Amino acid sequence: MESVNLETLKRKRDLRIILPVFLVSIIACVDRVNIAYAALTMTQNLDWITPEIFGAGAGIFFMGYLLFEIPGSLIAAKFSATKWIARIMFTWGCVCVLMAFMSTQFEFYLYRFLLGASEASLYPVIYSVLFPRWFTAGERARATSLMLTSLLLSTIIGAPLAGVLLNTSFFGLHGWQELFILEAVPALAFAVFFFFGVKDRPNQVAWLTPAEKDYLTKAYQEEHARLQRIKKYTVLQAFTDPKVLKLCFIYFMWVIGFWGFNFWMPTVLKGLSGWSAQLIGGAIAIPMTAALIVQIIVGHTSAKTGDKVWHVAGTLFIGALGLGLSPFATDMGTALFLICLSAIGIYASMGIWWTIPTTFLTGPAAAGSVALINSCGNLGGWVGPYMMGFVKSHTGSFDLGYFLMAACMFIGAVTVLTLKYGLHGSKAIDDSIAPKEAEPTKLAEE
Repeated sequence: MESVNLETLKRKRDLRIILPVFLVSIIACVDRVNIAYAALTMTQNLDWITPEIFGAGAGIFFMGYLLFEIPGSLIAAKFSATKWIARIMFTWGCVCVLMAFMSTQFEFYLYRFLLGASEASLYPVIYSVLFPRWFTAGERARATSLMLTSLLLSTIIGAPLAGVLLNTSFFGLHGWQELFILEAVPALAFAVFFFFGVKDRPNQVAWLTPAEKDYLTKAYQEEHARLQRIKKYTVLQAFTDPKVLKLCFIYFMWVIGFWGFNFWMPTVLKGLSGWSAQLIGGAIAIPMTAALIVQIIVGHTSAKTGDKVWHVAGTLFIGALGLGLSPFATDMGTALFLICLSAIGIYASMGIWWTIPTTFLTGPAAAGSVALINSCGNLGGWVGPYMMGFVKSHTGSFDLGYFLMAACMFIGAVTVLTLKYGLHGSKAIDDSIAPKEAEPTKLAEE
């Protein structure tokens, strides 16, 4: 009788699954948001980019996401999550290179749309297809939270890097062109590694013992069977389930603030401070580091208490406060403090949030529903940046845009508190469907 040491198994999966996916997410976030930093200088060469055009171009990324999110997730669920993720990385790397050579408004919109279409379904595939096969329900909050620290680390790394690249010029290229090209290289290279080096299921790898493979496979099968016994969702039923639709609305309101804040923050800081791109890149790392620390703490306390609702709602309320007060900042110290509050509210509970759908959905229904939730959020990803650009173009100030983002975050937070499972101690949607945890040190193989 061979036993499984769960601590050893955890370390193996941290290294072989979480770390590669974490790196994929960092590269994705850097390539998705580099337009926010490129905007600090590229308007000097592309004078047709007005605030409204920039906002529309930043947001049209999410139209591509919206169209291909659900089909991509269902393809990955049916065939191979890891091969699909590798394909995503390679195609977005190619489009990112094209961004360096855009010269017209049409090309700007086209390449941003193609970038979103290329990346579509990345996170839903990770949350609802790949991770459930490698981590039990009790482990996924930790795994997802660890992976999603990449959202903040990508900015902590990417913002200063962008500031440096924008002030250099090689081979006759402008700094913003170098930014797009050089930040595309990791996506192209890592796609090859991910294709061959990361597998879909435990029984496909050589770095697990037979007992470990059996333990993970049985845990996945038992969770799937348990959820199916409670309610067997088809993809269509999941799409029309009231809980799924409520999650769609919450994420839509959340992401209006999330991307409106992220795409315009460098420009707003530059207007307030007059600093160089390099100084702004360094300054942005401060609030993102604060948000990262809080994200880790929130993930730990949520796992310890079992609470999801108040952790998500509480951070969204903090984000609403930071965004709502930002227009009143008159100096950089106050502005950075409010950016810290905004970043904490926007980022800190993201890892917890994405464990909610898989507490009552599994298989293709989970993949499709997470894609639907993400797609609705990505509509907010178009609304937020475009709204900020529209407000700036028509009022000469970002103030109204910040108030609107704060209102959306507040509405999202209040709606979180109405979720059904919030009536049961703010834990999983139904504790009866949560799988029992294994013994803390080992599980005997039958």
